[in-house]
Amino acid sequence: MSLKGTAFLAMWHDIAAEGEREYNIWHTREHMPERVGSPGFEVGRRYVDWNLTKYRYFTFYEGAALSTFNSAPYLERLNAPTEGSQRVQPYFLNFIRAAARIVVSTGHGLGGALLIARVDFTPAGKSAFIASLTDIADGLIGLDGVTGVHIGVVDPEVTSTKTAETELKKDAGESVFDATVLVEGIGRRELEAVLNCVRDLLTPNRGIKHSEIAIYDLAYVLTSQESA
Repeated sequence: MSLKGTAFLAMWHDIAAEGEREYNIWHTREHMPERVGSPGFEVGRRYVDWNLTKYRYFTFYEGAALSTFNSAPYLERLNAPTEGSQRVQPYFLNFIRAAARIVVSTGHGLGGALLIARVDFTPAGKSAFIASLTDIADGLIGLDGVTGVHIGVVDPEVTSTKTAETELKKDAGESVFDATVLVEGIGRRELEAVLNCVRDLLTPNRGIKHSEIAIYDLAYVLTSQESA
């Protein structure tokens, strides 16, 4: 299905082994309900790939607008972390995040796995990328096993504010790429089967200098209605 709203917040990270059990309980029972209870947050999803040695976890939130992710209510929460957050967030490693404006979102239903490409543009690549969005989306949504395609262009200013939660994490980075391409699929097997087709679409003639691609399995979904 199409994403809710006009923007999303994407995050990649790892968790120190000694904190992993507590992280999964905290993130499911406390952290994600807190986030999707914030004004403008529509849906939260957490994904995982246990085979990865870096960026094992991926989380993203669908937002009503790009401004949701630097709004006063959200920043207030970031600057007043709960006891659980203060205990768990020091376990975070290799944390990066970016807020993106949705430029394409199409599909039906919720896939069981997600292929994610972090994209870097060529020096003048943004305009070529934007001009190629229809070709990219049409090429992806037609692949066997693909259920949805969502593309966002990153705005680094949105997540540039340092907060109390930022300081809790051992190493945190912001917006180290230009765009994100999300391809939902029936499952991991189906997305692995189309991986080369995805790479063939993310090319320099479409303004893309480099892309980092990984496939994640869906772990948890929560909507704002469920958190109310």
